[in-house]
Amino acid sequence: MPERHLSAQQLGRLLDADRSARPFYRALAQAVRGLVRDGRVPVRMRMPAERHLAEELGVSRTTVTAAYDLLREQGYLDSRQGAGSWTALPDPSLSADNPWLSVDDDGLLQMQCAAPPATAMLTEAVNEATGDLPRYGMGSGYDPMGLPELRERIAAHYTARGLATRPEQILVTTGSQHALQLVMGLIVSPGDPVIVESPTYPHAIDAARNRTARIVPVGVTAEGWQVDLLASAMRQSAARLAYLMPDFHNPTGALMDDADRAAVVGHARRLDTTLLIDETWSELAIDEVPRAAPMAAFDTDSRVITIGSASKLWWGGLRIGWIRTTAAMARALAVHRAAVDIASPVLDQLVVARLFDRIEETRAERRRTMSASRSALVTALRERLPEWSFTVPRGGGTLWVRLAGEGATPLAESAACHGVRLAPGPWFGVSGTLEGYLRLPFTQPPQVITEAIARLAMARDRGPVGSRPADPLIRMV
Repeated sequence: MPERHLSAQQLGRLLDADRSARPFYRALAQAVRGLVRDGRVPVRMRMPAERHLAEELGVSRTTVTAAYDLLREQGYLDSRQGAGSWTALPDPSLSADNPWLSVDDDGLLQMQCAAPPATAMLTEAVNEATGDLPRYGMGSGYDPMGLPELRERIAAHYTARGLATRPEQILVTTGSQHALQLVMGLIVSPGDPVIVESPTYPHAIDAARNRTARIVPVGVTAEGWQVDLLASAMRQSAARLAYLMPDFHNPTGALMDDADRAAVVGHARRLDTTLLIDETWSELAIDEVPRAAPMAAFDTDSRVITIGSASKLWWGGLRIGWIRTTAAMARALAVHRAAVDIASPVLDQLVVARLFDRIEETRAERRRTMSASRSALVTALRERLPEWSFTVPRGGGTLWVRLAGEGATPLAESAACHGVRLAPGPWFGVSGTLEGYLRLPFTQPPQVITEAIARLAMARDRGPVGSRPADPLIRMV
């Protein structure tokens, strides 16, 4: 059968990319994606050569090359050296146009990342930790369980929250994602059912997929969880593990109350499901709300495994997390981690140990700064995009916004042309769901948030036409 192909003239007649869009290569790639998605250009159709399409459109070959590169990254083009490029559809379980792979200096306001800047106390803690470092210089620097003084502080913090904990129950990890991977790697076998919330933290889905687990999504909203539905999912799927984020849930901001925590743990006990509880956001209360008990406080048979992180309270650049579990499980996880790494960085652990001594001051600092940023985000949305709806969370760092008929993915593509990078709803779901939602963080300074929402409103109204923000604003991010 003869090969099907498009000439540059045929493709040029089909394209409706706005020539005034900046950068134009993104608008061009978006237009081609639209043709493939709606079937006007079939899959496995050979595309015109970059040089020929550039001549037809009256643009530089570099522009077309950049558009083709973007389409390849997103899974809409397959190419072979010397043979050409063909249209394709991306693997629904993967996405190369991932907002977490962007770089801070790409000229866009980074509204895809819910990571606050470093605490003001970081410099002093680093200086003190550097002074402590020589005491560790005679050893190997490898401690698979983590430095004793950091484990002691983490254990003491849990005990102060009403959950008696010994240092032997703590395993220090290289961030919370490392903790996720370790727990799933040890507990979950290929094909095991794993419950995740929908929406949820995207890397939890990644971790389950890496284990080729059977993912069982259970809905959660900004108003909270339906415990009966969660229990039904445990029972009907015979879930091996359930990953939950009950403290200022990412992305909805929901906070589970003590009664629901006790009920969930009770159901897990009866149905033999292990609970993996992510407390990454637990210290980030903004409003005055009663402090919920740790989920593990309701545990009577050691089925609750808790993970935490230094990234949100102190700084994402401190790649330190931890796992709280039984002493036996902590040792088993330390042995399991040897296939990935041996130990977490000593200096980072010393810094976090010093920061634990300042935890109340840091929480007060975060309440002050993130309250101002949350107010700026809420005000800007209500002024600029009043059709959108959301529930203001009492803590955490994200707003889960329901759009008014727009698609989150095309909106994110348009916003990039206006200088804003977004994380659309489908990044937080399974199999492309949640297209009607957008996660907006309030971890940036208020002036950045206000400008980002102004640009987002323009993207919604005008489509992929715009320019990148000026350098002075970027430096404030």
